[in-house]
Amino acid sequence: MAGVRLDPFTIALLGMVALATVLPATGAVASGVSWLAALAIAALFFFQGARLSRQAVVAGMRHWRLHLLILGCTFVLFPALGLLMRALVPGFLTEPLWNGVIFLCVLPSTVQSSIAFTSIGRGNVAAAVCAATASNLLGMFITPVLVGGLLAGQGGGASWGEAGQIMLQLLLPFIAGQVLRPLVGNWVRDNRAVLSITDRSTILLTVYSAFSAAVLGGVWHRLPLIDLARLAVVDGVLLAFVILVTTYGSRLLGFSKEDEVSIVFCGSKKTLASGVPMANVLFAGPAAGLAVLPLMLFHQMQLILCAWLARRYAAREDGAQTQEKLA
Repeated sequence: MAGVRLDPFTIALLGMVALATVLPATGAVASGVSWLAALAIAALFFFQGARLSRQAVVAGMRHWRLHLLILGCTFVLFPALGLLMRALVPGFLTEPLWNGVIFLCVLPSTVQSSIAFTSIGRGNVAAAVCAATASNLLGMFITPVLVGGLLAGQGGGASWGEAGQIMLQLLLPFIAGQVLRPLVGNWVRDNRAVLSITDRSTILLTVYSAFSAAVLGGVWHRLPLIDLARLAVVDGVLLAFVILVTTYGSRLLGFSKEDEVSIVFCGSKKTLASGVPMANVLFAGPAAGLAVLPLMLFHQMQLILCAWLARRYAAREDGAQTQEKLA
């Protein structure tokens, strides 16, 4: 159709989903993809730490209004929407799937993809690093409490090992980048293509790895097609509504465009990496599989939609800069 330009990155994302469906990573290949994704994530945070000034990091930590809005979307707005949808159309999904949707709604935000999309969209990366990390750390305690209260479930406590893993994989490379910024900061800032490649590679690897696990877990065989379609509708409504609230809410509250990008990408996401192990603890037996199915589907939706949004934000910023040069 005339005038419509297909985004190469969105096509690449869909290609990763198709590849994982036809040829999911298994065995040694899955381990290799997982390690490669971990290295890409570490490189992403190292480069972000090397590029950001110390003043920007401190400002990001002090941006309490932004953090409060993101946490409110993650742990208040999402659960309220999930409960409202279940109350309005209880028969639209089976009870186990509704439980999975509520579980999805009480999970913390993602970290690596939130930061990557914020970077692509030219948002406030320092604030996004702080907000997404805080969401994950707090979520290890808040999520089990909300599951117990909203679903009357029984589960174990939060794992300090998971908190340590977040620190090791994400914060440590970021701090290393900050420490080495006097040596490599100028090179990183002058070579934006390096960050761009790292951001996109991280997301593509995450999509392939996550969807490979979903396919191997029988995502296409566990439920009738009509149930999967209905679940996709519920996930899509949740995602679209929260993105609209974070977008226009941040504007009404007077946040800058950079802050808006961070709020949209940190406040609208849910973590698959932490969600799956939490489900194994909080749900017993076969219930754990159905509990993570809404999350797996939502995860793919959020990556594809947010990739498109990030490119739109970046294009808008590039257009504004071009107009300023011509003025």
